[in-house]
Amino acid sequence: MQGWFRGWGRGRRRRRDCGGCCGEMASSEACPFRSLNDVAPGCACRIQCLRGGGGIRQRLLDAGILPGAEATVIRSAPLRDPIEIRIGDAFVTLRRREAAMVGVEDG
Repeated sequence: MQGWFRGWGRGRRRRRDCGGCCGEMASSEACPFRSLNDVAPGCACRIQCLRGGGGIRQRLLDAGILPGAEATVIRSAPLRDPIEIRIGDAFVTLRRREAAMVGVEDG
């Protein structure tokens, strides 16, 4: 294959880091922030980084989940799967595996 598409074949993998704090860290170290998945309902936090990549990362960014934004966990479903958070004036519902990709600190 020639041209702009060269190099994006099956065998090539992109590096997946959180895009913020973990970019400077060694790959063996874990992200120092806890995930949004671990925040109790009613608690406020500040988003620090987004782990992962691809379509899910883009969906989180489009929903307003940006580093530096203030988020409050409103409620958790009875079986713990979706959680509802408030970011600014918007209410966003996330799956637990999506919330696990968001690194937060108490704020």
